[in-house]
Amino acid sequence: MDIYVGTAGFDYKDWNGIVYPSEIKKLDRLSFLAQYFDCCEINSSFYGPIRPNAAREWCRAVSGNRFLFPVKLYRGFTHVPQGEKRPEPFMLRVKPEEERQTFEGLDALAEEERLGAVLIQFPNSFKNEDDTRSYLFSLIGKFKRYPLVLEIRHESWNEPEILARLTEEGVGFCNIDQPRIGGLTGTQHTTSPMGYVRLHGRNYKEWFTAKTVNDRYNYLYKPDQLRPWAEKIKSIASKAEKTFAVTNNHNLGKAAVNALEIESLLSGKPVDAPESLVETYPELKEFVSRSGAD
Repeated sequence: MDIYVGTAGFDYKDWNGIVYPSEIKKLDRLSFLAQYFDCCEINSSFYGPIRPNAAREWCRAVSGNRFLFPVKLYRGFTHVPQGEKRPEPFMLRVKPEEERQTFEGLDALAEEERLGAVLIQFPNSFKNEDDTRSYLFSLIGKFKRYPLVLEIRHESWNEPEILARLTEEGVGFCNIDQPRIGGLTGTQHTTSPMGYVRLHGRNYKEWFTAKTVNDRYNYLYKPDQLRPWAEKIKSIASKAEKTFAVTNNHNLGKAAVNALEIESLLSGKPVDAPESLVETYPELKEFVSRSGAD
């Protein structure tokens, strides 16, 4: 089973001194992560297209490793701009320049053979209706030259017909864990040669009321919560050629903690871990090798 475990994002200031050595340079963060993980999901691409030069710098930073970059698609293709009403019928139009830049950034990673997947993420409010289905599959057609994974959070999409269509299109299904508040969570679907799991945390209290993104994702999974997911990841991977398991609970390095625990649970062996991370989260000690904890 070819499983890539890693974190969602890497450029977090609050990881310095916890995940990373203090005052580490930005590009050195990726090189550091590549010592412990197989992938890093690029989240900055959600807010704007990737610059090709930046993509090539990321690839150089992880040279010598089997490291891959799953990339979130730019939100202009998936989210109604804040303050605007949902168009009827549903249709989002991205400026030609932004569309061109999106392709250029993805192509830069693909040319380096480091593009793991393009993650098309829709919000909870995106429901399974005639117009949204039409838009969804037209968007899939636009980006079909890349390995695609779809994250659709509304439970109305969990239908055999949708799963069959995704299988026909060769699009992976993103299985997520998040608070069970009217969303589609806890699945273990495999609809393409690409398996995908994203763990967002279970911060029920602040999921919709958090003042910052950090607050929403301020959650540390306990090992007993991860064990069922490790089994699901194995099941998904047994049906796929390549599977990504990504932790998105990034506040204060918690994503790195849980990603390391998942690696250990999948392999049944202790793993290496940054010394500062083990010092901050002593619960990691049961999962790390002696050298990793020293």
